[in-house]
Amino acid sequence: MRFKGLDLNLLVALDALLKEQNVSRAADRLHLSQPAVSAALGRLRVFFDDPLLVQHGKRMLPTPHALRLQPMLKDLLTDIDQMVLSSARFEPATSTRVFRIGMSDFLTTIIGGELTKRLGSIAPHIGIEFTPPSDGIVESLDQGDLDLLITTAEHVSPDHPADKLFEEHFVVAGWSENPVFRGELTQADFCAAGHIAVEIGRLRRASFAESHLRRLGIERRIDILVAGFSMVPELLVGTDRLAIMHARLASSAAAHLPLAYAKLPFEFPVMMEMVQYHRSRAADPGLTWLRQEIANSVR
Repeated sequence: MRFKGLDLNLLVALDALLKEQNVSRAADRLHLSQPAVSAALGRLRVFFDDPLLVQHGKRMLPTPHALRLQPMLKDLLTDIDQMVLSSARFEPATSTRVFRIGMSDFLTTIIGGELTKRLGSIAPHIGIEFTPPSDGIVESLDQGDLDLLITTAEHVSPDHPADKLFEEHFVVAGWSENPVFRGELTQADFCAAGHIAVEIGRLRRASFAESHLRRLGIERRIDILVAGFSMVPELLVGTDRLAIMHARLASSAAAHLPLAYAKLPFEFPVMMEMVQYHRSRAADPGLTWLRQEIANSVR
């Protein structure tokens, strides 16, 4: 389809090329061959009378004109996406839509199972892609690569709406045979023990719990550092180590592992989990329905 002489499909290719700055990666993103994407770039260069991307080592750097086009292109594709999604009624029972949700393995553990079970009965043809947190996950939401992002209140983007999903308390967890749980656990017990801690992403961003322990000035010895919350329960079994853990995760893990958990021996803030969506999709009936189903899946 052409508009003023431009094949509109080329705009999708241009968006991928500007995001990836590499023809091969853009081709993978678009599920096209590398020659096809190279040809699309050639046609775009002719239309805009500009190189758009210039080879620099292994990367292709956008020209000044391409950088001027990029925000306009992003808004245009977002508006088209919203128009398409809003143009038809959403029927869960027959829809084949695939939703992309960014959330941690903690959330996948406590929500994912219940959510997919619910959807299996009321929306059997819908697909769900769970994306783990990364350093660029907010950017993925901003670019429209995610439909929903579930994250803590501290990490929501100020550029998009977000709704409160639930509040989460924290506990201290460990092996059920750990002698520290035989009496009342004290702050001295907590600080003297070796611990398992979680840091997230390539840049090793501190989790909510780690961030607030540092703010409180509570120091303890970290023996093991992992990149996901769901790994922690198994690593506690058979050791005297402790971990600060989401109360829901501790309860879920203790149902099938020999774990014990107790109230933290100091005041600790409550974590608020939020569900966020792109501002252009606030009226999307499919996302409105999915947000409600996610809320219904929280226990």
